[in-house]
Amino acid sequence: MLDLDGRFAVVTGGASGIGAAVSERLQQEGVRVASLDVRRGGPAEVQIDCDVTDEASIRDGFAAVHARFGALHYGFVNAGIAGVGSFLNMPADEWDRVMRANLRGAFLTMQFAGRAIRDTDAGGAIVATASSAGVLADLGMVHYSVAKMGIRQMVRVAARELGRYGIRVNAVAPGVTNTPMTESAKELPGFYDSLCERTPLGRLGETDDIADAVLALFALKWVTGQTLSADGGITLYSGTDIPGVTPEALDLWYNR
Repeated sequence: MLDLDGRFAVVTGGASGIGAAVSERLQQEGVRVASLDVRRGGPAEVQIDCDVTDEASIRDGFAAVHARFGALHYGFVNAGIAGVGSFLNMPADEWDRVMRANLRGAFLTMQFAGRAIRDTDAGGAIVATASSAGVLADLGMVHYSVAKMGIRQMVRVAARELGRYGIRVNAVAPGVTNTPMTESAKELPGFYDSLCERTPLGRLGETDDIADAVLALFALKWVTGQTLSADGGITLYSGTDIPGVTPEALDLWYNR
């Protein structure tokens, strides 16, 4: 049984995809939710413009949440972007773009969420979105993979430091999930069939699958510093190479 009723939560990237699914599920459990996103949309009761690549924007977003709720118990650190490119040809600007959103942005968001939950002085939990890409050596995703592996270590360190305030910090690591962010990748020949073949459960994930895992992490009171894989078993394999997809083919596709 979940016992989240009457609590307050922030979800970054709540306008669509996994963030929207988690927002909806939290609200079904009686949690009041504020979405921080560069776009409006999704089911969250409160929607606040926020760019996680901009520290001032994050600060303003959390100030707006405090003005509306006056307290915070849960944070879902989820906003991020995708990108592909071969290792030898990836521009430094592309590396910086993904790292700024996916790792630096997650760090800053987790920091602001941690402070707000600490100041509420009632304990709580933070869940960050990692990825199966953080442990698989997928072609053309070095920046994304490194950022998502960084999330795994970030929650371990944060869990040690924030435990004294009764704050649990964990991560969820989705496999490839049907979201707007992954939609364009389906244009790659063999993408869908190859991933399904390599996933023991035989399909891509749905946003509700990930929301189930996130809600569990919010509810589990004796779990902290952990990463829960919600990936259909794809990380039981050593990689997700797609026949015919080379680093050069990824460069051509991404720069089309």
